[in-house]
Amino acid sequence: MKIKDFEGKNVYVVGGSSGIGLSAAEILAQRGSNVILFARGRERLEEALEKVTARRKNESQRFTFKQLDISDHEEVEKVMAEAVEGFGPPDILINSAGRALPDYFENISYEQLDESMKLHLYGNWNTIKALLPHLKQRRGYITNVCSVVGFVGPFGYTDYAASKFALMGLTEALRSELKPCGVGVSILCPPDTDTPGFEVENRNKPPETAAVSEGGGLMRPERVAQALIKGMEKGKFVITPGSAKMIYVLKRHFPWLVDYVMDREIRKLRKGKAAS
Repeated sequence: MKIKDFEGKNVYVVGGSSGIGLSAAEILAQRGSNVILFARGRERLEEALEKVTARRKNESQRFTFKQLDISDHEEVEKVMAEAVEGFGPPDILINSAGRALPDYFENISYEQLDESMKLHLYGNWNTIKALLPHLKQRRGYITNVCSVVGFVGPFGYTDYAASKFALMGLTEALRSELKPCGVGVSILCPPDTDTPGFEVENRNKPPETAAVSEGGGLMRPERVAQALIKGMEKGKFVITPGSAKMIYVLKRHFPWLVDYVMDREIRKLRKGKAAS
């Protein structure tokens, strides 16, 4: 499935108050879409709404937001029902809420694992479940924002990788199931992206994790969002911006090489530490 035109489409952007979600919302506002943003924090939503509204293509477009904790199944059902009634049913759902807190496995608590799974797997499940009848009726489109860590498990990301690998599996199965219904499904797998969440991610990142990540580069959220929009236009399933494309190809065809490069960087770092 492909999206030929975004003008007049109702777009639900979950995790739309910052980062990739906000950048995608701004681009879609320029393309003539009606956009509703979802996130937990009201203040950031209000700021995001101003930015999105400022990018509108015409005066007939509609923009609003709703506070939402996607990990709460009952809240999602309630808020999404209100959104459909007040804003209109979705043509496009973009699930971009997420966060990463890398650390050594023994330092990651059960609570952090539980939060990762609820946010990246259960949260996406909840929003899709609540909106799928409308998306089927309108032959809509779903894009889940994942990560390179959805198909490569790097040092320090045990809980995050587990949740993102799960999201990849959910999205792949949905793609097969929803294709006969005329609903398009994509998954966006960017490399490191310069978002507010990435700043938090770097605070306690193990040095080995930083060493492994350095080769992937750092993308601007605007560029990632542009790739997301272009991927939906082409009906691509796995959207891999920047260095993610090469990493995806290597992981599929030469997984030993990806492992070798990561292991080499970790050995170099530890050898340097031992020498000092």
